[in-house]
Amino acid sequence: MNNNEKTPLLEVKNLTKHFDLSTIGNKRILAAVDGIDFVVYKGETFGLVGESGCGKTTTGRLIVKLYKPTAGKIIFDNIDYANKSERELKPFRKRVQMIFQDPYASLNSRMTVTEIIAEGIKTHHILENKADIEERVHELLEKVGLKREHAGRYPHEFSGGQRQRIGIARALALNPELIVADEPISALDVSIQAQVINMLEDLQKEFNLTYLFIAHDLSMVRHISDRIGVMYLGKMMEIGVSDDVYERPLHPYTKSLLSAIPIADPRVRMSDTRVILQGDVKSPINVKPGCRFASRCRYAKENCHTETPEFKEVMPNRFAACHYIEEINDLNTEK
Repeated sequence: MNNNEKTPLLEVKNLTKHFDLSTIGNKRILAAVDGIDFVVYKGETFGLVGESGCGKTTTGRLIVKLYKPTAGKIIFDNIDYANKSERELKPFRKRVQMIFQDPYASLNSRMTVTEIIAEGIKTHHILENKADIEERVHELLEKVGLKREHAGRYPHEFSGGQRQRIGIARALALNPELIVADEPISALDVSIQAQVINMLEDLQKEFNLTYLFIAHDLSMVRHISDRIGVMYLGKMMEIGVSDDVYERPLHPYTKSLLSAIPIADPRVRMSDTRVILQGDVKSPINVKPGCRFASRCRYAKENCHTETPEFKEVMPNRFAACHYIEEINDLNTEK
């Protein structure tokens, strides 16, 4: 289906989050997220990838309103929630939930599994009767591959994979439409990761969920995502359909990122061209105009260091921010 035929569920426009690290006589502004734009359509999985420190987790926390944005819009189902009060956010919080990276730190160690999962149900008055709440908790536990008898236990009594399943059950408790999954498998054993991913895909089909899937495991992101956004130092570098981005990356940063994916076949690995980045990573503090990737880009020219490139559609359903994107990829011959 063409993107024009899909219904946007979440629209992020010029989303910005700056942290003030200033001390007396020394102004220091950290641009964690610096004016990004993207759309997430109903029923899809939008993968958000990039190096550690690129701002992808901050983006997720902004969307669920754990952080207040410095600027920009967070439009969910045609309503901008960026600057809503906590009272006005209550219906929004029922419809947008988050799965956190650390399955232990995100669970209250003093609460039982029932109390953890039922907290949102009670807060939003989804159910009032104690027996109904317990039955709902048991139902959710079974949905995520746990058992009813786990309901009375505490987080420390579970493995990492089981704790993440509890976190997923908590996210499902309010019947949300959008789930922001912040690296939900990175803290898990490799043998458990595929199980959790398959479960998330099954739950998406069963409950008609939409995912914003944040990760740095590029091979896993390709497996689960319909479209992918690539971030670098608070800026969006490229967005496109998953297979298109992986088979033909447009932005120099995306090319280097994908070339680093391990390939099991040594014959393929030897014939593959690895892009080794040179230069230093720019500081995200007190940033100046220019492309954030310019200091490491082999195609960079003088204006790349002084003029910020526009993030624009360079091919149908392909967006990128680079002054020389057409020249690098010979796009002019294809238009």
